[in-house]
Amino acid sequence: MKKTMKRTKWWLPALILLTAFQLISMAQVVFNDDGSLSMECLIFFGAYLAVEWVYFIAMSIARKRADPALEMIAFFLTGIGLVTVAGANKDLVKTQFVADMLGIFCFVALLWLISNVDRAMVMRTPMAVAAIGLLVLTLILAHNIKGAFNWLSIGGMSIQPSEFVKVAFVFVGAATLDKLQTTRSLTKYIIFCVVCVALLFLMRDLGAALIFFFTFIVLAFMRSGDFRTIVLLCVGAAMAAGLVVLIRSDFVMARFATYRHVWDDMYGKGYQQTRVLIYSVSGGLLGVGIGDGKLKEVPAATEDLVFGMICEEWGIIMGILVILCIMFIAFHSIRCASGSRSAFYAISGIAAGCLLLFQTGLNVFGVTDLLPLTGVTLPFISRGGSSAICCWALIAFIKAADNRTWIGSKYYLDSDS
Repeated sequence: MKKTMKRTKWWLPALILLTAFQLISMAQVVFNDDGSLSMECLIFFGAYLAVEWVYFIAMSIARKRADPALEMIAFFLTGIGLVTVAGANKDLVKTQFVADMLGIFCFVALLWLISNVDRAMVMRTPMAVAAIGLLVLTLILAHNIKGAFNWLSIGGMSIQPSEFVKVAFVFVGAATLDKLQTTRSLTKYIIFCVVCVALLFLMRDLGAALIFFFTFIVLAFMRSGDFRTIVLLCVGAAMAAGLVVLIRSDFVMARFATYRHVWDDMYGKGYQQTRVLIYSVSGGLLGVGIGDGKLKEVPAATEDLVFGMICEEWGIIMGILVILCIMFIAFHSIRCASGSRSAFYAISGIAAGCLLLFQTGLNVFGVTDLLPLTGVTLPFISRGGSSAICCWALIAFIKAADNRTWIGSKYYLDSDS
């Protein structure tokens, strides 16, 4: 006897509330300093809301019983990021809007690509080769920006290839471990992981290297379920890290130079973090108002330090809500994995959710000096096209892990039939 799943009915009231919140937020930044209306902000905000509504209406028609909670959270966070960028610099709204739209497109495209497990498996090797090739190309062609060699300039645009490789890392790992038949297959994947992390260290992208390693730990545990294996991997990583410190001591020690001592050099290397701590607290529970903060004048405010801007301008309550949203995505991935139709979806979904959560932790704890500052972005909110595309692509794995996504399609697996 088939189990009948109830149609999701709450999405429309939730979308109306989300839109109302976004309209109130956007209204605070659509005016220029001279009081005139910013037509550029008005157009792109309107387009963002239109895309949001079109997506959910289309989803409700095509996938009537699919759970829209994941996308609702993603649109909520992305909207906060877009408005925060507008409050800091209206000239950047167009670029960020385009990046967000590319991210949504990649979400839909990747969801279609992995809808067929066999098709996903075929893409495993090309994806791995492309990922390593992209990192090698970056290492060769990238220029030193903020002490790291992780940016490529193409046609006047800057991209961060390591963000795209995160998607490939999850994809290749899940595909390999799902179809793991021989020790040789596992060896190839371990080599792939080691090469990726090593290249990131050579590019001095310590934050990305840590994220990749943590994701590898999650993937390994998902496959083995053995804590002893994880402990051995961590010990091996610690030994490798020690070797890196010996070889690249200047680079590594620079990252730790001001850790827990930012107030000793508050006008030098500790300038950014001390300003985050000062202005975040000054915002209080409800914030000073979008666009009215002082942190936006600090370098990288809308990128690495955007969590501080959220706390200052939107309030500490909003800062906590942002963290809770990312935590929800991670726990949602675990819940979806328990009923997914393939180990590939379960592994990739949990890996993607944990990656986003770990990256959020590195960002938030880094800017508040609880961890060394690594320069990673805050998912969905930080300004940057590469980051936006990566985050939206990653939640495609989580969406695919939810069996309700496929109700009404040939890919749906009814476990009770």
